[in-house]
Amino acid sequence: MDQKYNTICLSTSKLVTKFYSTSFYSASQYFSKEIQEAIFSIYGFVRLADEIVDSFHFSDKEYLLRKFEADYYDAIKSGISLNPILHSFQMTVRKYEISDEFVQHFLSSMKADLEKKEYKSQIELNTYVYGSADVVGLMCLKVFCKGNEDLFNRLMLPATKLGSAFQKVNFLRDLRQDTQELGRQYFPEIVAEGFTEKNKRELVEDIRKDFDDAYKGIVLLPSESKLGVLIAYQYYKALLRKIEKTSARDIFDRRVRISNAGKMFLVLSTQIKYYLRARHGNK
Repeated sequence: MDQKYNTICLSTSKLVTKFYSTSFYSASQYFSKEIQEAIFSIYGFVRLADEIVDSFHFSDKEYLLRKFEADYYDAIKSGISLNPILHSFQMTVRKYEISDEFVQHFLSSMKADLEKKEYKSQIELNTYVYGSADVVGLMCLKVFCKGNEDLFNRLMLPATKLGSAFQKVNFLRDLRQDTQELGRQYFPEIVAEGFTEKNKRELVEDIRKDFDDAYKGIVLLPSESKLGVLIAYQYYKALLRKIEKTSARDIFDRRVRISNAGKMFLVLSTQIKYYLRARHGNK
């Protein structure tokens, strides 16, 4: 394969990551270059699918998603795609032996976004979150573990917990857009009761438990990926704390954000604590 073309495709995935998520891109700068490229390719793939179902309102979304899936499997079969995002992703899938089961679960959740508007039970929500977020965490974990299957198996549960926590925080901060623009209700509690202070507290506590379980795996990650994941973890925990302090009404009216200054402080403080703990042999 032409190395120039591979580089162009990987650079395209990097650009997509940087454009769509400055926070995730910033955290990824603390990965090794090899891991960065793989993570950018995963992000590019899931972001493009997500944009199809969430943003392309004047297009035939079902057709586009179906074509996206077919083009991906053509790329896997032939080892090349003229879609730079799909080409870089298929390279990562091959290199790190990412299970097709993860890809299928992800695409199933994307398809659900085209047709399902309300999640009326915890089982329904868990199934959606597993496909939309948990398996993405598992894809990333395959990259972090670099073929160490024992480590991968050991960290699978914490990785899914981190994916769930990230997704549920996103659900809360995107509540207005999901409800008013896309007509979706992901949390069964909100479908049944509306968004109240009581179910906000319950959701925050549930997410906090996911974060606690996820941290047990983060500290066991290889050094070349640990700090980047830890920064993303701390960023989303900060979002959760801000959501907890924001009234249910205000959460529904505006998107909760962390200021640029707040992000810089978070990155610096996480780095300092990480290196101090590493110096003293602590996790």
